Parts: sequence; C-alpha cells; structure tokens
Amino acid sequence: MKCNGTEIIDTFAEAFPVWLSRVIITAATKEWAYKAAVEATGFATSKIGCPCEAGIESFLSPAETPDGRTGVSILICTEKKQMKANVAARISQCILPAPTASAFDGFPRAKSRFYIRMHYFGDTYEERCIIGGRKCWKIPIMGGDYVGEERFGTEKGIAGSNFLVMGPDQVSALSAAEAAAQAIAVIPGVISGFAGGIVASGSKVGCKNYPFPMPASTNHQYCPSLKSRIQDSLVPDGIGAVYEIVINGVDEGSITKAMKTGIEAATKTGMVKYIGAANFDGKLGEYRFKLHDLF
Repeated sequence: MKCNGTEIIDTFAEAFPVWLSRVIITAATKEWAYKAAVEATGFATSKIGCPCEAGIESFLSPAETPDGRTGVSILICTEKKQMKANVAARISQCILPAPTASAFDGFPRAKSRFYIRMHYFGDTYEERCIIGGRKCWKIPIMGGDYVGEERFGTEKGIAGSNFLVMGPDQVSALSAAEAAAQAIAVIPGVISGFAGGIVASGSKVGCKNYPFPMPASTNHQYCPSLKSRIQDSLVPDGIGAVYEIVINGVDEGSITKAMKTGIEAATKTGMVKYIGAANFDGKLGEYRFKLHDLF
C-alpha cells in the first residue's frame, strides 16, 4: 500500500512493556522550564546503555500546572524498581539547580507511588507548604526558594515502537525524518527521546561477531553501505539512507496516533521512497504495531 505516493512496507514494529513516570517542570518562563527539561532528559535515549529512557512530552500552559506557571512535562521510562532512583537523580541534579524551576508529579492518580527525599537538601531549613492542593516542600536555595513535590506516581507504558524512513540519500531521508519528528513532538502521551527524535544507528539484539559489552549492535540488515556485501539485507533498491523514529508512550492508542501522524508527515515531504519498521520476530517485546493497520 502507499501513503502520499510512498510505499508502506507490509511489516510491523515491535515494542515492549515499560514503566513510566511523568514529571511536570515549571519555571518563571517557558524558556527556563524547557532548559530544565532538556537537562532532566539527558543521557536517556536507549535502555541499551543509558540508565533510563526519557524525553520531553509537551509544553503546558499555566492553567495546566500545579503552581500556575508555564511548564513542560517529561516522561521517564525504565523498570519499576529503577524508577525512584532515576526520578530522584534527575530532579535533584537537573531541575533543582535550574533557575526558578520546580518539579511536580504528573501521575497524581497512579496506584503505584514512591517518595524521593528532596527536602534533605534544605539541611533542616526547609518548610512544608501546599501548592495547588499538593503537599510540597520549600527549600531555601541561593536563587530564592525551590518548591516541589516528593511523592511521584509510576504507571505501565510501552517502549520501542518505531518506523523507518528510507530515502535515496542522507539529505532526503533526514529531511523526511525531521518532518516526522516535528509532527510527533506535539502529540501528548508520547516521546521520541533520541537527538531531534531521530535515530541514525538503529540496533539489533545481541552482537554476533564480537564479545561486545552492550546487548546490541548495528542493525546490519538496514545499513545501505552493506547491501552489496551481505545476503540478508532489507534495504530496498535505490535507498542510500535509513533513519528510525522510536516512540515510547502511555498506551497503544497514543503510540498508534504518533506513528500514523509521523508517517504522514514524512511522506508528504516527497523525499522518502519507503516506510518500514524494525522488529525481531517477536524476540524483543509483546506489542505489535502493523504499519498497514495504521491507515
């Protein structure tokens, strides 16, 4: 089948269950909330080598935040037992030091909850307070007072869904992938945590030829430069570059919407020849997102 003249390969994306926490970051200005969010989602592209996966979910208006200031919501994705440590580290080391920033729980109705001990930083000078009906701590810092919550929720989500943007050269494929990433960025409930929302070095499970310390290696079947050297290449003829858009989300509906929106945006550029998806024959995760079912 085709979408805007682009061939959609009859395949599926494979995804796996993950736990999510949402942190609402507010600040005196939109710019400072965004800067704090960028720091808080650093080194969090892939569970292959990062302590967690994380990304910016959406911008929030003052009416949508606990303290009535402009904000940014981020999603942190990892195993349930590792969530507390990841949330605590990113709030204490990235949000607390950011000028005028505060951190609040984005899953206040979650049944599974944990506490982080941020107020210890106050060295007994901290005070309890109520912000937007939430129990918070006010911690004196050199730039004024930091105000935020210590109780956060975590809920089940999905990670690793994806689609592949295939073009005749790097410029064309990257332009189409950028259009896809920009379209996905405004959809609530999902993140694409890699640089610019785009993956250049898609990976496969394991490393066949080296005792590599990471549990993954280059997805050689989709490397255009290997097409003439290997027998199992999946790169179509005439393709010079392949970029992957990886999506984590709160549920299947959010991910399906993001995939369809991203694919439509990429194909409308006229610069992509094929849209595919990465899967590992069911060895990676239990979720299947069939590309043809999106349309």
